[in-house]
Amino acid sequence: MRQILIAEDDSRVAAFLDEGLRANGFMTVIATTGPEALATALDTTFDLIVLDLGLPGRGGLSVLEELRGQGCQIPIIILTARDAMVDKLTGFKLGADDYVTKPFRFEELLARIWARLRTTTVAPNTQQEWILSHRGLVLNLRTRLVSVGEQDIELSAREFAMLETFMTAPGQMLSREQLLDRVWGYDYAPGSNIVDVYVGYLRKKLGSNLIETVRGMGYRMPI
Repeated sequence: MRQILIAEDDSRVAAFLDEGLRANGFMTVIATTGPEALATALDTTFDLIVLDLGLPGRGGLSVLEELRGQGCQIPIIILTARDAMVDKLTGFKLGADDYVTKPFRFEELLARIWARLRTTTVAPNTQQEWILSHRGLVLNLRTRLVSVGEQDIELSAREFAMLETFMTAPGQMLSREQLLDRVWGYDYAPGSNIVDVYVGYLRKKLGSNLIETVRGMGYRMPI
């Protein structure tokens, strides 16, 4: 299982990333200060680092520069509220692999993470880690493909993220708030009916029995 270091001092964002990445099959470690992020990155083998620039104690750019200066080749995605071109150029110049600005959508960040990990060779005995299957439905986390039997099903990014959330927890009731948080992001309006709309999309594409309604509470994928 791949491991990601989350270097983020905002507890709400860190918790959101931690929950979302774990739901997508990653192991995570959180560092809340620059010195902690640097020490953790150098002490532990990670597959990728998500790095905020506004870390206390030592800024993210300084952490990035030090890591690259010590020969660290771990893919690093900067995740920050700083959207000025000079910050982006500096980040890339110091060795960042990607740059995402806040507010952000989790599925976009996840896609960028997969893009950075795509060049890593997966050994045959670990290939199954990328596959989720349930009741004839197969979801490939690496290729982002969904199939039922021999039929490939085309899903949008959010449809895929919602289906993935259900398939990682079959039988578990998920509230609309949980689905909003995991699929759309921490900054999405909690009163929206968008979850119901996308459940309808999935039922239309994959079958009406795919997701059950738990009346007054949320939804679940039957075991």
